[in-house]
Amino acid sequence: MKIEGLLSDEAILGELGKRLAQRRLELQLTQEMLAEQAGVSKRTVERVEAGATAQMSTMIRILRVLGLLDRMEALVPESGARPMDLLRLKGKARKRASGRRKPTDEKPWTWGDEA
Repeated sequence: MKIEGLLSDEAILGELGKRLAQRRLELQLTQEMLAEQAGVSKRTVERVEAGATAQMSTMIRILRVLGLLDRMEALVPESGARPMDLLRLKGKARKRASGRRKPTDEKPWTWGDEA
């Protein structure tokens, strides 16, 4: 199954669990061996492979043991500053998002019964 935006969270978690289980089997590891090397309980490994939610630190530990941690770089690649931001901020890094700004020519909201 291809992981894409149309899938539910539960379907994505289930697919990730299957893929992690398959990788574990490829490495000839039992759930108990993976749990011990990752520093988590066997029940946690069972739950992750079944598609249950897990803390990010738990996933990092499991991915490290399975040799998949370097793939996190593709998941959330490091982003660089946009050229216009560099000019505007004079080389400083952004620390906040500005959000969407309302047009200044907009009239204030009223109930509509003022006449």
